[in-house]
Amino acid sequence: MHIEIRRAEKLSFRERQVVVLKEMGLSNEEVARRLNINGSTVATLFHRARGKGYQVVIVLPGDILGLGEEERDGEQTE
Repeated sequence: MHIEIRRAEKLSFRERQVVVLKEMGLSNEEVARRLNINGSTVATLFHRARGKGYQVVIVLPGDILGLGEEERDGEQTE
């Protein structure tokens, strides 16, 4: 699995840090503890980053979804 943040160049360094941690599922409080900043600062940075239109893209190889195997004669190979 590969995760990309598109349009990350529009984000400040701190906004990138917050986005990555928030997109990993951490709460504002958890992000604040990790970055040693206030929880309201996390919320502000995340809101600002979302306003800049970044996109998170997850690239999964086909085999993770069972799509990477070739089909032969109408049957999947194992």
